[in-house]
Amino acid sequence: MPPVTAALPPRRDNAFRGIGLILLSTFFLTASDVVSKLLTATVPPLQITWLRYGVFTVIMLAIVARSGGLERLRTRKPMLQFLRGLGVTGSSIVFVIGLKYLPIADATATSFIAPLFVTALSIPILGETIGWRRWTATLVGLLGVLIVVRPGGAGFQLASLLPVVSASTWAFALIVTRMMSRTESPLTTLAYSAMIGFAIVSVVMPFAWQPLTAEMLWLGVFVGTTSTVGHWLVVQAFRHADASLLAPFSYMQLLWAAIFGFFLFAVLPDIWTLVGAVIIAGSGLYTAHRERIKARLPSA
Repeated sequence: MPPVTAALPPRRDNAFRGIGLILLSTFFLTASDVVSKLLTATVPPLQITWLRYGVFTVIMLAIVARSGGLERLRTRKPMLQFLRGLGVTGSSIVFVIGLKYLPIADATATSFIAPLFVTALSIPILGETIGWRRWTATLVGLLGVLIVVRPGGAGFQLASLLPVVSASTWAFALIVTRMMSRTESPLTTLAYSAMIGFAIVSVVMPFAWQPLTAEMLWLGVFVGTTSTVGHWLVVQAFRHADASLLAPFSYMQLLWAAIFGFFLFAVLPDIWTLVGAVIIAGSGLYTAHRERIKARLPSA
């Protein structure tokens, strides 16, 4: 899954360090997704998400304990923290379900439409005005998704829409993150996302529980650890460079997905998936470019 950025601490400009961190994060995030897909063969997606968020919570609470204790959990926006946690958790569950049925490259490529959903949701939620250029980029990105999903084609399945649903809830979480960016620290936001996600999945976990072998358990711990490390690396990367600079390098996750998909599942993305992925990436990069211009010219 593409990373969710949190409210960021003060910048320490260092473009090369930021790029290195974002590239490293794509490896960890893809590794988490790949092992999640491996687990879906024997473990319910809901249980995989539960394991992931359990590890996420343990890691974040350990960091909180070393960084000031319960004081670091003080928040001015409890409802927004809950909504963000709900959005991120829902996105994770739906994406893992999609991994059960889809090639990892296809699911990853489709999930990168999230920034385009952010553009659309910014209007009703944030009251932003979106110019025709960004609307055009959004429509082009949707075209890329249609090329990957190919509704009506011989290989189409309803599961192909799951990464789209995941991306939309992910985008909602990004919008909520933006709403909290001036008052909430990354540590607070990530800790609440971990705890809220774990609590939500734990409520329904009894209905999907199945016994786990030691191997399944360790793979679940791996998923949670690599996912947490990946998101933390993203937060650190954004301390050193602008989003518009880092955005192109985040698409390295598409290449990792294709490589892992080939070596572990003997599946290569077909030509239409590649074409669609390039279109989605291009539209996302242009949207990031317009966001940078918008920061200087609000009417852009």
